[in-house]
Amino acid sequence: MDNFIDAVSKLDLERVPSPCHLLHRDLLEHNCRILRSVAERTGAHILLALKGFAQFSEFEMLSHHLAGTTASGLHELMLGNDYFPGEHHVYSPAFPPADMEQIVKIADHISFNSPAQWLRYKKTVQNCGRKISCGLRVNPEYAEVEHDIYNPCVKGSRLGTPRGEIKNISDLDGLEGLHMHTMCEQGADVLARTIVHFEKKFGDLIPQMKWINFGGGHWITHPTYDVNLLCETLLAFRKRWGEKIQIYLEPGEAVAIRTGILVATVLDIVHNGMDIAVLDTSAAAHMPDTLEMPYRPDVLGAGTPGEFAHDYRLAGGTCLAGDVIGDYSFSQPLVPGQRIALLDMSHYTMVKNTTFNGIIRPAIATFVPESGEYRLIKKFGYEDFRDRLS
Repeated sequence: MDNFIDAVSKLDLERVPSPCHLLHRDLLEHNCRILRSVAERTGAHILLALKGFAQFSEFEMLSHHLAGTTASGLHELMLGNDYFPGEHHVYSPAFPPADMEQIVKIADHISFNSPAQWLRYKKTVQNCGRKISCGLRVNPEYAEVEHDIYNPCVKGSRLGTPRGEIKNISDLDGLEGLHMHTMCEQGADVLARTIVHFEKKFGDLIPQMKWINFGGGHWITHPTYDVNLLCETLLAFRKRWGEKIQIYLEPGEAVAIRTGILVATVLDIVHNGMDIAVLDTSAAAHMPDTLEMPYRPDVLGAGTPGEFAHDYRLAGGTCLAGDVIGDYSFSQPLVPGQRIALLDMSHYTMVKNTTFNGIIRPAIATFVPESGEYRLIKKFGYEDFRDRLS
């Protein structure tokens, strides 16, 4: 049986509030051990991308396996600095001046999106009284991402500098690294092919750099991922360009994939051409990727329509007509008050939660197998909705 399904099927859904993000501590640590093994084999520094997973109650444990955090702006950087020992990196498509004044006080690495941003803030960095290693995010103009919304190299993308936009090499003086992020839920074979394009476009710049950041999107902890190919690819890169060059990887999803569930409750069953189960969670407010990508999340014990005896559409409790999670079948009829578990909901869903319609945000809890404890980390209420408004 699948280890993830086996582990979460043993969870007691009644032990936590509903809705609730329930993290399985052992599954999270399992992922971290895989990531640490890659770091040990290759010398790469692996960072937690906070945009993908930011449950900071687990940062102490994560810090024993990962080198630090990478942020998408000031507030994520501050969160990493407050709770995660180690290196703290930050990248943004454009840094506001007020943010940069704070960033230089705590960042260890800053990746700029364009030479113009670097030139604008070069003196701020150099005069801050701290050593900060800065780099440039580049666009190799090659990616194998299926959906354009997640493709950083799609035509017209603002993310990273194409080679043709580096007009004067002298504009890069003082930079120590190149940052490339082109992947989304992809394997080591994609990275190997992408590096060929990266080296073709930017190989003349690599010798003057101290580090290369190959970004995120690496599905390292997925059961189908070829970890050996990843290690071989990274070691071959260092052999070509020098053992002293430091490689960074910054997965978010690979840290938290297959580590937790979103517990929800059936509030009502309505019928309109089909049975529709209205839940206390929401695709729009709690798991927007199901609408943006889109994708249909798996549900514990459920199948595709017609696979089992009873078909239902699972839908959210907001006023949005399209607040639909997907169509499923169950072996037994659903009833109001019944708990269900949406699978693999630790990454991205938690950080993307909103309070649209005033719907309650899911609580956050961790199951600790060692003690059998269901640890309630945070429960949200009216004040969380009110305080984000005015």
